Amino acid sequence: MLEIKDLYVHFGVINAIKGISLKVNDGNIVTLIGANGAGKTTTLRTASGLKKPASGQILLDDEDITHTSAQYRVQRGISHAPEGRRVFPTMTVLENLELGAFLRKDKQGIKADLKRVYELFPRLHERRRQSAGTLSGGEQQMLAIGRALMSRPRILFLDEPSMGLAPLLVQEIFRIIRDINSTGTTILLIEQNASMALQIADYAYVMETGSIVISGSGAELMQSEDIKKAYLGG
Repeated sequence: MLEIKDLYVHFGVINAIKGISLKVNDGNIVTLIGANGAGKTTTLRTASGLKKPASGQILLDDEDITHTSAQYRVQRGISHAPEGRRVFPTMTVLENLELGAFLRKDKQGIKADLKRVYELFPRLHERRRQSAGTLSGGEQQMLAIGRALMSRPRILFLDEPSMGLAPLLVQEIFRIIRDINSTGTTILLIEQNASMALQIADYAYVMETGSIVISGSGAELMQSEDIKKAYLGG
């Protein structure tokens, strides 16, 4: 479905991404784990069209989308819930969700997807008339994911969805991620909570300083002694 080939990304003279390659197969949950500054967010921003690569290819269903706009990628089925939530604080929950469907014209489909988001996140329905800036951190994370779902994506990028959340909310967010995937949405997940990410991942990549240093199924990496020592507290 999505394939990144030999991708390089620069910030001035800094080589932030150093020739990485990865695949996200249709229907899977694929996770990128690694320490802060490893290049995970830059990879996601480049794949969604928010950052231009120096070289390499990004393919979606074998179509080269490397130099297409972020809007085109949304039209092609990519949606991105960014790190830090990035909700519009002075707009209501409902208005934030409606913005997620800004490229769509199918009013009945939008209405159905709004209902689905409210079923996934009942608290968003309860607070739909509230300003997004008044929500708790966990509720804002739910809103960021819900907004991304409103474009009806085929592949959903999630950047640190559990960041700053209490343990019970982390469990809830990961349960919802599994639910979203079970309905057919492919997911590319960036997550510092390596244990939770590997538990739900079909496949995983580990990044260090702009390079992928190890990859394998989530179960395989959970059993890796190196991964346990570096990321799982083992």
